Amino acid sequence: MIYFLGIGGIGMSALAHWCQQQGIDIAGYDRTASSITRSLEKQGASISYEDSSETIPPAFLEGTAGKLVVYTPAVPDDNKIGQTLKAHALPFLKRSQMLGIISKPYFTVAVAGTHGKTTTSSMIGHLLKNSGRPCTAFIGGITQNYHSNLLMDCEAPGEQIFVVEADEYDRSFLTLQPDVAVITAMDADHLDVYGDTEQMYESFKEFVGKIKPGGKLFINHQIYHLLKDNVPAGMSVYSYGIESGIFKAINISVKDNKFIFDIQSPEINMDQLNLNMPGFHNVENAMSAIAVGWSLGLDEKEIREAIASYSGVKRRFEFIINQPDLVFIDDYAHHPVEIKALLYSVKRLYPSRKITAIFQPHLFTRTRDFFLEFANSLSLATEVFLLDIYPAREKPIPGISSNLIAKELTVPFELSNEDSICELLAERQLEVVLTIGAGDIDQLVGPIKSVLINQAQNDPKK
Repeated sequence: MIYFLGIGGIGMSALAHWCQQQGIDIAGYDRTASSITRSLEKQGASISYEDSSETIPPAFLEGTAGKLVVYTPAVPDDNKIGQTLKAHALPFLKRSQMLGIISKPYFTVAVAGTHGKTTTSSMIGHLLKNSGRPCTAFIGGITQNYHSNLLMDCEAPGEQIFVVEADEYDRSFLTLQPDVAVITAMDADHLDVYGDTEQMYESFKEFVGKIKPGGKLFINHQIYHLLKDNVPAGMSVYSYGIESGIFKAINISVKDNKFIFDIQSPEINMDQLNLNMPGFHNVENAMSAIAVGWSLGLDEKEIREAIASYSGVKRRFEFIINQPDLVFIDDYAHHPVEIKALLYSVKRLYPSRKITAIFQPHLFTRTRDFFLEFANSLSLATEVFLLDIYPAREKPIPGISSNLIAKELTVPFELSNEDSICELLAERQLEVVLTIGAGDIDQLVGPIKSVLINQAQNDPKK
């Protein structure tokens, strides 16, 4: 029996669902119900949305044999359920430790990086699934192709591939021992954990040392120089990227929201691949997935078909409205580099259109550390709406608010909150709208969509 503290989290829920499929009885706690938790409940999980020890199933408090608690650092230490389970001497494991344990018997592909993990791991999972290779993939988002954050096969460890996201937060990825690893990016992040960028780099270097002897490492060409001297003897290393690297995308063009590109490498050369998920950063993610697919024995036909049929991940460049005169895109970007890549790609798609960015900063510490960089990236938009900071696991920090970013913007902006944003949008003529952030901004997608549709229907010019 396993109790999951924070069971509704995207990574935790995939792990919980996998355990259910193994016939393990599970229960858990989360602050709010969601489609993810309801799906787990339908499969028999007992889930509490009240932090009370009285909600713990009695069986978990009757001895410790055969019982385990899996938790995420997002759940605070003063959580009453967690304290009660500790008082009953149940063993505790972090989600990352659990993932390391269950993946160990399998041939494992681990995708690390400060951004791009979810898209890249979902692409690798889709390449394998679409090509008929047995594969289980733990994805940090809901795939559009499979409507799930878990792709699953039931073959024995020697007969299938595990694909996992290797999360750098709290050094979680150091619990993994992959056969193949991808490192997509190493931009400064999680400085509340690492203290400075150098300490974060050291953690990635340690992750490289966790790759099994004789394994393969695929590194974004922009960070290759940071890690190449830390690669153990006998490991194969490949760089990838746009216009540079051993595996590189060239001749990139945009047509009907698709990014079309060629692959050039000593190993595989292909022309006119169609990627339905827009964005130069997603072309780069596709390059790493294709390179991994090649290393796992996929042929050109399989790669081409899988890339063309890949539909993306919810909240990763997700088109909510895609009409000739009105576009609404929702994206999970929460780091300045991700936002810059998103807006750069949107400007390439719609070079003459007004771009309205609605951004919810994620974490007080991240806002404190990168407010100048956030302002620089957001200033690629025509206008910006800044929502209040989403705190997640953090307590407020005096003097740290969205206004820090606002003061550095070089484009028109308004500070808003979730209650008033729809009213503000209703007063404007809008062309391309983006909701950006990793907090609960996704709860505004429906209301904003309604405002935009109502505007379009009442436009006197139509």
